[in-house]
Amino acid sequence: QVQLVESGGGLVQAGGSLRLSCVVSGGSISTYDMGWFRQVPGKARKFVAGISSWSGGSIYLEDSVKGRFTISRDNAKNTVYLQMESLKPEDTAVYYCAADSPNEDGVKTHVLGWTFNVWGQGTQVTVSS
Repeated sequence: QVQLVESGGGLVQAGGSLRLSCVVSGGSISTYDMGWFRQVPGKARKFVAGISSWSGGSIYLEDSVKGRFTISRDNAKNTVYLQMESLKPEDTAVYYCAADSPNEDGVKTHVLGWTFNVWGQGTQVTVSS
């Protein structure tokens, strides 16, 4: 069973940086599209960043994070990262890692041409003004 574990969240002042990590077990991310979502209370989970499984493939960044966030993957470490720079109070949310694993039977979430069916437990990011 594929499992995702996020880390790296915390409290940071506006303008600061954080790097989120998502370690994957039970499968190889080299064959998975991976993504990051975020959610604030009372609102739907929002797709923030995605990276496709193949080298040189697609990267998606939501408009509000372009130029500030970077998504990357280290297949050797089975880990996906979200580097967040110039953080703003509106970036405050729970951040979730997601994977598109063909071997899992989880409910599929389709967004902007991407599909995800495995989720982490989330990590809180709080940006103070």
